Amino acid sequence: MPLNLENKKAIVAEVAKVAANSVSLVAASYRGLTVAQITTLRKTARETGVYMRVVRNTLARRAFEGTKFACMDEALTGPLVLAFSQEDPGAAARLIRDFAKKFDKLEVKAVSIDGVLLPAKDLNRLASLPTRNEAIAQLMSVMKAPITKFVRTLVEPHSKLVRTFAAVRDKKQQTA
Repeated sequence: MPLNLENKKAIVAEVAKVAANSVSLVAASYRGLTVAQITTLRKTARETGVYMRVVRNTLARRAFEGTKFACMDEALTGPLVLAFSQEDPGAAARLIRDFAKKFDKLEVKAVSIDGVLLPAKDLNRLASLPTRNEAIAQLMSVMKAPITKFVRTLVEPHSKLVRTFAAVRDKKQQTA
């Protein structure tokens, strides 16, 4: 269905706004997927907070001008679905990776994070990034470790003394 100029401008403006607020982008070829499979992918994307859009490559190039995803120009060839991660850098990569495991027709073409174009093989690297909550938990465990170690060090002489007294008491009870 042909788009008129106003519709094209609206699409470019929408994609440019999303691209300006996104952290990472995954471009994947969806050729060979059924409508039901793509619908499932879109539904899962909505549930995980990933913005997905199928856009003509010329419109995507225009939308990416002046954003950190301008590096994607060479990768925009063929029919592509664009998956934008808005908050969690690895959300779109995890979504596409998991979906590509189920349906091998979905083929990753390029990955971009913060203005750096990565090859498709780096999808797993991006998908393995921790979520925000996981990163906070890791940070808190790292911050808590020295304090825990310090408290254990302070308690050890006392607990060793108590164990020594208990051993002496047990030995006296055996001999008596």
